[in-house]
Amino acid sequence: MKKILVPSLIALAIGSLTSVAQAQTAPESSLSFNVGATTDYRYRGISQSRLKPALQGGVDYADKSGFYVGAWGSSIKWIKDAGGDANVEVDLYGGYKGAVGDVAYDVGFLRYEYPSNKLSVSANTNEIYGAATFGPATLKYSHAVSNLFGFADSKNSYYVDLSGTFDLGSGFSLVPHVGYQSVKNNAPYSYTDYSLTLGKDLGNGLSATAAVVGTDADKALYYTPAGKFTGKTGLVLGLKYAF
Repeated sequence: MKKILVPSLIALAIGSLTSVAQAQTAPESSLSFNVGATTDYRYRGISQSRLKPALQGGVDYADKSGFYVGAWGSSIKWIKDAGGDANVEVDLYGGYKGAVGDVAYDVGFLRYEYPSNKLSVSANTNEIYGAATFGPATLKYSHAVSNLFGFADSKNSYYVDLSGTFDLGSGFSLVPHVGYQSVKNNAPYSYTDYSLTLGKDLGNGLSATAAVVGTDADKALYYTPAGKFTGKTGLVLGLKYAF
């Protein structure tokens, strides 16, 4: 499940340091790549990698018109833990970004693909999303138009989250976040997640993050084969190189 929120918000905070003159001379369309690693791949607060490190990478194309497309992937362990056979996640997405006055918006479609996952209910998921940003605050809503991550009869599940991006100067940014995942017809699996992420632009496309992440998910429902709670509060470190 692609970590759209935190990387995008950190990029926004770093981008705010760029001068208007630089923005005016920047290319109108762009193709970018990124590779990275994290001590624990958390998505919406839940570990996708059995509380272990994960490798990640992606590619993005942003058109001058505001339209964009991209792909992103990560190593995972949760499919095998659920009895399936996939060890990688591939996200495919596209959308449009624009602004109305002081409010920036982002709408799009996201496909979570788990190749040959072989779960009884496929983990492959389709979501549509919309986000609005005003000042430092971003409110986002994501709606599943298919079953959600292998839950039976879970079409029309949704995730809503609120976050803020604060430039601390010297390349540092702080991103508080809270979200709620509703799993349609599977209410016990619904939960709230939260995080506080400190980001640092290290220069030359390299950035680092340190985040405290946690949830109030049911410990009896979200756990590893060893019985460890995958939504527990913990420190997650990340390093990413964009080029």
